[in-house]
Amino acid sequence: MRTFRLVVPALVVCAALSACGGTDGPATPGTPSTTSDQPTSASSSTPTPATTPSPPLKSPGGPTVPPPVGATELTGTITAGVEPNCLLLDGYLLVGGPRDVLAAGARVTVTGRVETGTMTTCQQGTPFVVEGAHRS
Repeated sequence: MRTFRLVVPALVVCAALSACGGTDGPATPGTPSTTSDQPTSASSSTPTPATTPSPPLKSPGGPTVPPPVGATELTGTITAGVEPNCLLLDGYLLVGGPRDVLAAGARVTVTGRVETGTMTTCQQGTPFVVEGAHRS
C-alpha cells in the first residue's frame, strides 16, 4: 500500500512535466513553429537587402524592408523618440552623427547604413548608423 502511495504522485508529476515540455506551439509568441510535414526551402519569399534595388518601404510603425546594403541616403524631418536623446527619421533610429546638425524638428539629409543587429536603449526604430549629415 505504501508503494502505491509513492508511485501514483510520481506518475502524476511525470505526466505534468512531460505535458509542459511539448513542442506543439511556437517557442516564443509570434514565432511560427515548424513541423516535419511542412516543406522547407532555402529561398525566402522576403527579399533580401542585396537583391532589393528599390528604396525601402515605409509604414507608420517603421520600415518594413531595410534599404540595400552599403551607404544609403535618407531625407526628412527628425522627430524625438520616446526615450531621451533618441532621434528618428522616417522610422529609422539615428545612431551617431553630428548632434549640432541632428536635432528634433530639423530637416536633414543623412548618409549611413542600417545596422539591424545593433542594440539600443531607444526601444523604437531600426538602427541607422549616420556617417554624414547636413541640413536640407
